[in-house]
Amino acid sequence: MKKSLFTILFTVSFAVVTLAQGYKVTLQTPSYQSGIAYLTYHMGKNLNIEDSAAINNQGIAVFKNNRTLPGGIYSIVFPGKSITADFFIDKEQQISIKADTSNLKNMVVTGSKENILFQQYQKFVSEKGTLMQKERMAYNAATTKQDSTLHEENYNKYNKELNDYRASITRDHPQSMMAALLSAMKEPPYISKIPVTRQDSVDNYNYYKAHYWDGITFMDERIIRTPFFLPKLERYYREVMPQAADSIIKDADYKLLLARTAPEMYKFLLNWLTDEYLNPKYMGQDAIFVHLFEKYHSKGLSKWLNEKQMETITRRAYMQMANLIGEKAANLELIDSTGKPTALYDLKANFTIVIFWDPNCGHCKEEIPRIDSIYRATWKKDGVKIYAVLSENEKPAWVKYIKEHNLGDWTHVYQTKEMEKAETEAQKPGFRQLYDVTQTPTLYLLDKEKRIIGKKLSWKQLDEFLQVKIKNNKDNPKP
Repeated sequence: MKKSLFTILFTVSFAVVTLAQGYKVTLQTPSYQSGIAYLTYHMGKNLNIEDSAAINNQGIAVFKNNRTLPGGIYSIVFPGKSITADFFIDKEQQISIKADTSNLKNMVVTGSKENILFQQYQKFVSEKGTLMQKERMAYNAATTKQDSTLHEENYNKYNKELNDYRASITRDHPQSMMAALLSAMKEPPYISKIPVTRQDSVDNYNYYKAHYWDGITFMDERIIRTPFFLPKLERYYREVMPQAADSIIKDADYKLLLARTAPEMYKFLLNWLTDEYLNPKYMGQDAIFVHLFEKYHSKGLSKWLNEKQMETITRRAYMQMANLIGEKAANLELIDSTGKPTALYDLKANFTIVIFWDPNCGHCKEEIPRIDSIYRATWKKDGVKIYAVLSENEKPAWVKYIKEHNLGDWTHVYQTKEMEKAETEAQKPGFRQLYDVTQTPTLYLLDKEKRIIGKKLSWKQLDEFLQVKIKNNKDNPKP
């Protein structure tokens, strides 16, 4: 029996409307004479509802529609939503299922050759898995080397038979759902040689990365309706790929190009990549999201998004465009604490730290004194200057905080209400958009030419990053 905590997302169906006969899935279950059953499909890590049907007093429920379902792994969710039963849907879509929830191993699916292959595979794996488990237990309990060797050999024999059986499916039924499933589950090969030098390790990595997607085509839309594709995709971009924005952009463009002839795969990939890099985990990866917006979303290549979703993506992209790593920081011309107009570019320094903060922000109250302390202790003598921007209209509290904490060495600036109003009327972006200020404190690090070299850092990260940059400047002084 397969039991799971049931999570269902109500999502826009990926089904394609056609003039075909449509689907009809008939469920016969002696376990229920009432209740609602659900026809769901695997998508990512969730089961998504495709259809629902009432179970009659004879234990029969019929899921039916005049449209064709995309191929993939589907699941019947029985009343109570705690018991599920997986099966395949591909080209054959007139399917009957007989399932007793007290013994789901004996579930019978007719009307689909795909499911015959699936059931044969499940039976074979169950038999070999039982034998392998017995040999593993016997090996652990062995008291002699002879017994250990025997059980190890038996285990390896059954494991080889299992792998050979899987290989025979992909060889003899290459277009089947079962073959696509096994390819998605298969681990990429490793080079057998043990790395001795750094180049050996690099070669091993490159080989692993080059063969990571062996057996999987981004033109097969069935694979997205399995529980295995998303974890493989996540692992690839989070662990296998170098985390440099340029590398990921190049790779993502190639994957999306491959998927252009498979609309639902293309849609799945672009949605996932957009969501993954909307709020990136690593500094500089916001360039990936901006690239996706400029090359795909802004050109109308994601028409499935509704107006609200597109508005969110557009607003986020414009918040990031002006503050990408390596770009010149937007100049700010604000009023300092003495009432004098002071521009960011007026500060001449080897490095400039731009801080957006609020004297009433609890986190700022903890971080600002720490930043000032390390600034006085180390940064100041290395030619670092601080341009601190009041993020909220709290001038009295701001003046009081600066005085009480003796922050006189910083350049403190704020924006008057009149300046903000004029900016809005002229439809010019304000500092919040230009520097993506959505929380405080927000810290940026600029070089001598006011290029952004660090952003959204904690004071500890900023210190570590700054020390490296200062050392590099000393070791490699510019003429």
